Amino acid sequence: MAVKWTGGHSSPILCVNASKDGLVASGAEGGDLVIWGEDGTLLGHMQFQGTDDVTSVLFSPSCPTKLYASHGETISILDVRSLKDSLDHFHVNEEEINCLSLNETENLLASADDSGAIKILDLENKKVSRSLKRHSNICSSVAFRPHRPQSLVSCGLDMQVMLWNLQKARPLWITNLQEDETEEMESPQSPGQLLNPALAHSVSVASCGNIFSCGAEDGKVRIFRVMGVKCEQELGFKGHTLGVSQVCFLSESYLLLTGGNDGKIMLWDVSREVEKKQKSPAKHTHRKKTKRATYTKQGGNTNASVTDEEEHGKISPKLNIEHGEKVNWLLGTKIKGHQNILVADQTSCISVYPLNEF
Repeated sequence: MAVKWTGGHSSPILCVNASKDGLVASGAEGGDLVIWGEDGTLLGHMQFQGTDDVTSVLFSPSCPTKLYASHGETISILDVRSLKDSLDHFHVNEEEINCLSLNETENLLASADDSGAIKILDLENKKVSRSLKRHSNICSSVAFRPHRPQSLVSCGLDMQVMLWNLQKARPLWITNLQEDETEEMESPQSPGQLLNPALAHSVSVASCGNIFSCGAEDGKVRIFRVMGVKCEQELGFKGHTLGVSQVCFLSESYLLLTGGNDGKIMLWDVSREVEKKQKSPAKHTHRKKTKRATYTKQGGNTNASVTDEEEHGKISPKLNIEHGEKVNWLLGTKIKGHQNILVADQTSCISVYPLNEF
């Protein structure tokens, strides 16, 4: 089961990221930032001035020792080999930043904040090139699309998901998750059952660049496909009993990790649904043979065949981990050549689950 990385933080960890060289960075409440080796060894620690939480950390893919970190309304650029001073810092957001995303060409950095704004920082000219203001509540998550350095998706607590192209100040496409849900209710609600609003917490774009996922407070995961200047919802499914706080596509696949406020972590394979709806042959087809897998249903030890479920049009998790703590951040990454899940939660340690065991 999980290996715990301890001794780095003394408060709840809010975010995690990994470099292509195997370094891991984690940010915590109170301005704490820690760098770990791939075996969980503590390599570096710094405390940002003030008590602002470190809400997002992001390694540069091209320069694995460069790290972007958001704390409060500030973005700092750091060299992880020497954490004493930041290489640069920017104060471009007016309220607390929740999420950072770097585009593929690494010239633009997006920062989503509590005001609902997304600031696009031109890293070469060191100035804001765009200010995207359309969310009417906290913008919780933003993600650039692979292969499309001018395009990104965002979601917020206004229950809206948006597709942006940076050549325009307005979103190309908007959907309201709550309105869409009332149009196509999957199943009747049980008497007395409260329906949580679909506050959107997290987005993740698959490596192909055209498929992205969104996790929301209503416990549902939605999969969207970008079709030029608009998007279509391909799939919606529910596995968590409380809000979905994190979604994360594994690299070069349609395997999706989800984490929830119910303390569960799940792995889903959406390749069959995504590929059968493709209008033309996909360039990025990373589908493996469907394995017969078992998982534990809530409240019992009933084994269910994934393939049988999928034949009836339902989707079931390939993996269901009873983590036990509310998930703050989730990351699928390779450590020493093996795929692992890194989990940050309400505790001060990182949990590492090896995926090859399952």
